[in-house]
Parts: sequence; C-alpha cells; structure tokens
Amino acid sequence: MDVAYLVAPFATWLVAGCAKFAINSLRAKRLAFGLIGYGGMPSNHSAMVTAMAVLIALREGIAHPAFGVAVTLAFIVMLDANSLRRQVGRHAEAINRLNAATGVAGELLRERMGHSRLEIAGGIVTGALVAWLIDMFV
Repeated sequence: MDVAYLVAPFATWLVAGCAKFAINSLRAKRLAFGLIGYGGMPSNHSAMVTAMAVLIALREGIAHPAFGVAVTLAFIVMLDANSLRRQVGRHAEAINRLNAATGVAGELLRERMGHSRLEIAGGIVTGALVAWLIDMFV
C-alpha cells in the first residue's frame, strides 16, 4: 500500500488546522483556542477531501474510478459545509438570542458552524498544495 494515502488526510488536517488557528488568533488578537472547531478559514473538511482527490489524480490519473469517488465525496462535503452546517450555525445564533431575550439560562449553543465559499476555496487550495507536496516527497 502507498503510505501517501494514509499521510495525506492527517498532514492536511494538521496544516489546515494550524492555518485556521493562526488566522483566528490574528483576527482575535489573542491565542484563539476557543475558536478551534467547525467553521473558519480554511475549511479542514474541504482541505482533506481535496487532498485525497488531488493525490489520487496525481498518482492514479483522473481516469481511475477512485478519482471519481473522491470528487463525488468532495462535492458532498463542500455542499454540506456551505449549506446544511451553515444553516445549523444560523439556527444556533437565533436560539441563543431567543434564550437571552427570554431569560433562559444554560449553555450557549455553538454558533460557528459551516463555511463560506471563501473558506471552502481556502480549503481547496490548502488541500491541493498538501497533496502536491506529499506526491513529491512521500
């Protein structure tokens, strides 16, 4: 088995996660440990599925059936990140406002969910770059 296919998702997750932490920390002007998780730039999920699709394309070719499966999975993940999970975040914002207005105590729901198209594009670029580097060196 080609170890690159095992290295790619973990390396991409690490690179995208570190980039997200750095970007969030710069925006917040403090170490942003509380902002780690869903949402933000770049999209970890988009980066990981892109890295696998690009690595398959580089190693096996775009005519290989695995490339078709990887691209299909990537589209599903990216559409979900931009639509469903984004809407979940908006619902959480509304519920938190409603709870605050009515005096309901409790833990706030996490509002930062899903991704904008720019964050998904950042994930695509990150994933493609990591896959290219893995193809060259692993």
